[in-house]
Amino acid sequence: MAWRGEVAVPAPRAGDEPELLAAAQAGDARAAHRLGKLYAQHGERAAAKHWWERAAAGGNVDSAYNLGIWHEKHGSLEEAVTWYEAAASTGDAEAATNLATLLLEQRGDPEAARRWFETAAAAGSRAAARRLALMCEESGELGAAREWHRRAAADGDVASAHDLGFLAYCAGDDAETLHWWECAARGGHAESAYCLGLFLDATRDPEGAEAYYRLAAKSEHPGAASRLGGVALSRGDLRTARGWFEQAAAAGRACDQRMAGFVCVELGDTAAASHWFGRAAASGDPEAAYNYGLLLIAEFGDFAGGRHFFRQAAQAGHHEAAIELGGLLSAAGEHGEAQIWLSDPPPPAWARPAEPELTARAELAAAAIARGGGVPPSVADMVEVLSTWDVVTRPLHDHSDVVAWLVARSGVHLSAVEHLASVRGTLLRPGSAPWPGQGELEHVLTTARDLRRRLGVR
Repeated sequence: MAWRGEVAVPAPRAGDEPELLAAAQAGDARAAHRLGKLYAQHGERAAAKHWWERAAAGGNVDSAYNLGIWHEKHGSLEEAVTWYEAAASTGDAEAATNLATLLLEQRGDPEAARRWFETAAAAGSRAAARRLALMCEESGELGAAREWHRRAAADGDVASAHDLGFLAYCAGDDAETLHWWECAARGGHAESAYCLGLFLDATRDPEGAEAYYRLAAKSEHPGAASRLGGVALSRGDLRTARGWFEQAAAAGRACDQRMAGFVCVELGDTAAASHWFGRAAASGDPEAAYNYGLLLIAEFGDFAGGRHFFRQAAQAGHHEAAIELGGLLSAAGEHGEAQIWLSDPPPPAWARPAEPELTARAELAAAAIARGGGVPPSVADMVEVLSTWDVVTRPLHDHSDVVAWLVARSGVHLSAVEHLASVRGTLLRPGSAPWPGQGELEHVLTTARDLRRRLGVR
């Protein structure tokens, strides 16, 4: 917030002091306001406050607003509220916005804050319209939230356009989702460009998705860089893939550090591969730790290092790392610990590559849940649920009664398969039901794994 001048009143100049002082002392409110601003520019706070009080008493709204700022910075909350209210009562949108913000954030009075935000928004404040939209979202008033977001977005607020895209996505309104994310992306909102790329991937438009990933990547969006790395990898362009994965990896994303390591191995750059696997392993990524162990042994003959990272990965539940660790321990004569790992290794993870549209749906669901204030389930778990359904139903030509077919073939209980189908439907068709929580997802994930085991799907 900055001190405000007065419309159509010239700013004070050096040498104006005697003239302004005489006019202000004679009761000229505009001169008193200008004199206060001059003192504020010179850092003389007390004198600025004195003359703004004189000007405000004479009806100068800008001085009342400045006194609100003065007390917010140097005085008391009560005085700030009093002066902001004096300015806001005349229809001053900025004062009403500042007043509402103080009432909400400092006094904890959302009802009063909402009234003043509404006053400010009606007077044309884009910031107030956005705050109202967010308040309505928090209270579950989604219709009102959309209306206030629309006002803010129509006035150029790209964050509200982005939020409108998410509200539409969660409601299953594809046309509105596209419209608002496109508006926000054109306005420079990188997250909207990325989300639009995911949405187009989810609706099987990979060319359109790539264009928006590139737009988001221009703003250094790590998710977009990761997606572009995957696109380049699918085309066999390892050097381009490396560049994108390393861009995403530099943002601290362990999954992309691991992918950068894989690509560097393929390119024969073992030093870079070691760097990226090491960083991902340090972040707790078990697959990276396992591959770092393999690299240390195969390329550097470092069996102690390999054992260390195999153990790290095995303790995090990595099946292959446990087997490799058991083998190393056996070779070193440490048969007791070796037997522990070899006799009861963690179960193998689901490693089947997922279709881009399924990973895109999972990412969008996680983002929507997080945006709503919830703790999003694991994207990998959601992808596993979606991929499992696709794989186990692939032999079926008529999907009109797929649940009954799966129950008959697998012996899994009807209610469990119906629950799995319901969660899958929510992820693929947003708006059909509430998003799943982590507990619900873990339950259906157990069903998915049981289906694969019973049907012999690996």
